[in-house]
Amino acid sequence: KKYINSAVYSNQIVWDPKGEQERQFADSPIRPIHDDILITKLRPGQVVSCELHCEKGVGKDHAKFSPVATASYRLLPEIQILEDITGDDAELFRSCFPPGVVDIVEENGVRKAKVVNPRKDTVSREVLRHKQFEGKVRLTRVRDHFIFNVESTGIIAPEKLIEQALDVLMEKCAIAKDAMAKITNGDEEK
Repeated sequence: KKYINSAVYSNQIVWDPKGEQERQFADSPIRPIHDDILITKLRPGQVVSCELHCEKGVGKDHAKFSPVATASYRLLPEIQILEDITGDDAELFRSCFPPGVVDIVEENGVRKAKVVNPRKDTVSREVLRHKQFEGKVRLTRVRDHFIFNVESTGIIAPEKLIEQALDVLMEKCAIAKDAMAKITNGDEEK
């Protein structure tokens, strides 16, 4: 049986502004990003008393400030059907891939396998285990097409993270470009 206030959630944290903070953060008061984060569970008679301090930082200084949970990339899979795959073989071919990668279409009364969304492929290469597909399909990757996956911890939206990361990259490229120009113009420091 649950008790009244048996669970303490992030929406129960009360901000106590100091000095000019109330005026400074009037438009967007300090608060947790999500109100439904469970902090602790209490039994009858238990109380939580705590003081919280916030510090703003960047991931460059310490990983604890990084808003990125995981970031990865992969190349876009490319599935080329070199010869028509029809009938029961088309069904088997479709079953070798995750749902949505290959579909069965009917052309001139013949059921054929057709690649509809290679992005969903997990590159399992299951199709290569079947002798009937030997020489009929080629599995490669598009070398200049990258699929990025960025997960956020919730503080900053992934779309905003990408935007900020590209700004940093452009800034670094400008610095490198200036350094290269100095070297080629003979302005390098000795």
